[in-house]
Amino acid sequence: MRTTLDLHEDLLEEAMKTSHIQTKTKVIITALEELIRKSKIAELKKYKGKVELDLDLDALRGRRCRS
Repeated sequence: MRTTLDLHEDLLEEAMKTSHIQTKTKVIITALEELIRKSKIAELKKYKGKVELDLDLDALRGRRCRS
């Protein structure tokens, strides 16, 4: 989808240098994906300590216990 944006050139250039991304489009897409990822993580953090799981990580990972 084509969209016209009015962005601060300095901000965009700094983002491109920091991320080592060569194109403006890719740096904007990456920034949007990161924003969404962080938002989802923040939502999940609301459940920290509220969900009790009785899991055996060794069994889930297919590990055998050493004797």
